[in-house]
Amino acid sequence: MSDLTLPRTAPAAIPERPTRPRVRLGAWMGLVLPALCVAAWQVVADARIVTPDLLPSPAAVLRALADLAASGELVAHLDATLARMALGFAAGAAAGTVAGALTGAIPLARRLIDPTVQALRSVPSIAWVPLFIIWLGIFEGSKIALIAVGVFFPVYLNLMAGIAGVDRKLIEVGRIHGFSPLRVLWRIQLPAALPAYVTGLRGGLGLGWMFVAAAELMGASEGLGFLLTDGEQTGRPAVVIGAILLFAICGKLTDLGVEWLGGKLVAWQDTVRP
Repeated sequence: MSDLTLPRTAPAAIPERPTRPRVRLGAWMGLVLPALCVAAWQVVADARIVTPDLLPSPAAVLRALADLAASGELVAHLDATLARMALGFAAGAAAGTVAGALTGAIPLARRLIDPTVQALRSVPSIAWVPLFIIWLGIFEGSKIALIAVGVFFPVYLNLMAGIAGVDRKLIEVGRIHGFSPLRVLWRIQLPAALPAYVTGLRGGLGLGWMFVAAAELMGASEGLGFLLTDGEQTGRPAVVIGAILLFAICGKLTDLGVEWLGGKLVAWQDTVRP
């Protein structure tokens, strides 16, 4: 009986990882709601539903900002606010990173430190103002310290939770391979906690912009917060609204920067996010 040669079956093809469709229109979808709000604002202003003394038109706000820019005041106010925000964010994020990594990686440190931090997290931002003024005076130190407090808590909380929530099996694998506790933290826990850390940075940045406004309302002579107060005291609602819009624009631009950097750090993730 002759041998029968059986046909060889081709190995099963490995399905390719689906590529994420790049929808360029999606990048501009976030402008739809602001555009609708500005259009409604213009309609209300043109119809005189609200008097211009209370709600100036978008054109009036742009004129007020253009006048401030032409005089050089706007650049000075923006520089002062951005400098305070940069220093406060750097200090708060650094402190939150160190404290979050320590309490997340060491259970004893978490039991000792976290209850106190959680209690302080409930203190309203305005309650820190008198203390910082007594300690640091009414100049830049107290303002930067207040911003740093606002940034600290989201960064700390998210990083601590991210490190403490790392799968125990991953840590055991590192120990089996002879990793020291510090190397386990650096090579396993911190990379796994990066998504939570980026979320904490973005949350801290948002609170930082809220706190910088509060800081500049407590005795600054420059900054967008001062511009808010000056517009209110001189009866210029266009300046007040313009300062609010500048806060929103600066906050969004800086958030986009942190989001972009965070996307680079966690590019290894295979998520459904477009």
